[in-house]
Amino acid sequence: MISKKESKMIHPTAVIYDGAKVASSAEIGPYCVIGSNVEIKDGVILKSHVCVDGYTVIDEGTTVFPFASLGLVPQDLKYSGEKSTVYIGKNNTIREYVTIHPGTEQGGMKTEIGDNCLLMIGVHVAHDCKIGNNVIMANNVTLAGHVNVADFAIIGGMSAVHQFVRIGAHSIIGGGSIVVEDVIPFGNVVGERAGLAGLNIVGMKRRNFDRETIKQLQIAFKRLFVDNDNTFESRVSDVEENFGGNEKVKEIVQFLKADSSRSICMPKIRDES
Repeated sequence: MISKKESKMIHPTAVIYDGAKVASSAEIGPYCVIGSNVEIKDGVILKSHVCVDGYTVIDEGTTVFPFASLGLVPQDLKYSGEKSTVYIGKNNTIREYVTIHPGTEQGGMKTEIGDNCLLMIGVHVAHDCKIGNNVIMANNVTLAGHVNVADFAIIGGMSAVHQFVRIGAHSIIGGGSIVVEDVIPFGNVVGERAGLAGLNIVGMKRRNFDRETIKQLQIAFKRLFVDNDNTFESRVSDVEENFGGNEKVKEIVQFLKADSSRSICMPKIRDES
């Protein structure tokens, strides 16, 4: 770690409080403010006017753009000053006006961002959220508290996600959606009070899923969400039994069987009248 006076990488207008740990290769731009319990690791770039406070760690290679606010107290009336944390992983891009709040005693005391994520302008990540790796959140996405977003998920601009909702891996949320229920892995969800519209086929092809895996996922999806010849629980058991050798289908089944305070996002029933 290096002091402000010793580094040419720290702009003279930046304010770094005693106790903060800033790596020697970190670049701290004009008018940034870094609190006393913050740790900034190697290769991090804070462009300018970035505020980082609380017990916050920004890991290697992450770039933060102007006017982002990271680690300040959460917007939760139950929060009472507990020493909760924010962890932001490696090689993330955090754009202008992003806000990320620390955890709370009711939610495990930690908000986490994985590696290689892109948080576009105006994204809000509330207390106790868990964001995986390679996640993309477009402009003005809002996550309420305790939301879990798994690897490679994409959330379209202006979307909002209800507290405690789970967003499965490789899923995609269409822009302007209001998500109040859990979204299965590989799911494609869209709309006000969003409904499940199918699978994220385009995303899977872009990530080089083989044809047979996609076909098996499509068959399993039809069995789970289109066929109505039995109860949903029975259809889940049937898919688990008949597609147990497909790891991606198994991922959906495990997601459906996991404990959750939210219901599962289902296809909307169309009015044919």
